[in-house]
Amino acid sequence: MFLSVFELFKIGIGPSSSHTVGPMVAAARFLDLLRGGRAAARLQVTLHGSLAFTGKGHGTDRALILGLSGERPDTVDPDKVDGMIRQVTEDGWVEPPGHGRIGFRPVEDIVFDFGAPLPEHSNGMTFAALDEAGGRVAEERYFSIGGGFVATAGELAAVADDDSPLTDQRDVPFAFASAAEMLAMGGAAGASVAEMKRANELTRMTAAELDGRLDAIWQAMDSCMARGLREEGDLPGGLRVKRRAACIHRKLVAERGANRPFEHQVMDWLSVYAMAVNEENAAGGRVVTAPTNGAAGVVPAVIRYYLDHCPGADIQGVRTFLLAAAAIGGIIKHNASISGAEVGCQGEVGSASAMAAAGLAAALGGTNAQIENAAEIALEHHLGMTCDPVGGLVQVPCIERNALGAVKAVTATSLALRGDGSHFVPLDTCIETMRQTGDDMNAKYKETSTGGLAVNVVEC
Repeated sequence: MFLSVFELFKIGIGPSSSHTVGPMVAAARFLDLLRGGRAAARLQVTLHGSLAFTGKGHGTDRALILGLSGERPDTVDPDKVDGMIRQVTEDGWVEPPGHGRIGFRPVEDIVFDFGAPLPEHSNGMTFAALDEAGGRVAEERYFSIGGGFVATAGELAAVADDDSPLTDQRDVPFAFASAAEMLAMGGAAGASVAEMKRANELTRMTAAELDGRLDAIWQAMDSCMARGLREEGDLPGGLRVKRRAACIHRKLVAERGANRPFEHQVMDWLSVYAMAVNEENAAGGRVVTAPTNGAAGVVPAVIRYYLDHCPGADIQGVRTFLLAAAAIGGIIKHNASISGAEVGCQGEVGSASAMAAAGLAAALGGTNAQIENAAEIALEHHLGMTCDPVGGLVQVPCIERNALGAVKAVTATSLALRGDGSHFVPLDTCIETMRQTGDDMNAKYKETSTGGLAVNVVEC
């Protein structure tokens, strides 16, 4: 399987890649399934597992309305979302292109199943199309497996039975499925991590197209950050969490002329960059999965740190950053998970921090061994992190966790670049440890909002 940089970095809307982007993608797939079949008079969706427990707070019901209306995560206008949802709720039908009107009353036709999750994955959705008599003309189950990726039960089984590496050896020159393979291939070819990832991507597109698409990903990240640094007020959802990024940013700008700024002020810049992105995500704005929406602030914050605070930084360094980060993210996704509902927040912010550390190390000229070391340090110090969003909203503790994930990424890079790349715990071992930890983690701490801060903050 070839996992492109543009599969890990996808433009969508907040607040969650697994609970918002994934359901929209699943809805589009179900509409495609209906084409050419018997006409549907009504649509129904049942949400299972984490999608049921935190679906309201993560906007899953809203995402389904948009997806079944024919909207796509990368093209929907966030400013028109409320109006579209209100219209469907009032009319009681959707009209996706090529289908005509189909009955769909969100209050009745979106069912939150609070029973046991489906056995295949904790983020399950059952889509059904009914005829006029209420008989089922089509049904399919989809699973939102993190980062906006969606699979059917059959597709999940095929992946589980497939021993092939992450990238297709027949199609790409560097088909590494693990960090060990990545290092071995890079050593044999005399190629950097980013060069190998670039060579793989160039089997699918031209160099100009690759650079243009990488630049577009960064531009989308930067635009999201810029909006987050301007907007103020309370975030939606009922917790009345205030946006803080704009206020902190103003203070940092005002302090630029100070004669003796604190040396640790750079961490405040890192934090405010990350918080700006995740406040936008919490507000349902346009973000880039990196590798998920819940962890979307870490990578762009560290890229912005690179551009604003590292001498010699340029756009080519940003491209190198994204390529190296995607290489690490792909290995993590292939061998463990990037889904908070599957392995907790170690799979979201932890993975994002590892990707950002690897990207920064690459952009700063680190060796492949140093890049792998940076990723390992960042991931290791997120092991065991739970996913316990208060109120089922991607706000507390998610926003600040992105800030700390960015700080850890830069620290990990610095430590790795101070050494020669040799270290005690291989990245592959750390990734496997994350997978095992996720398997052992109680479901209360895996994006169900039934444990941890999600219950203790409310009780206090």
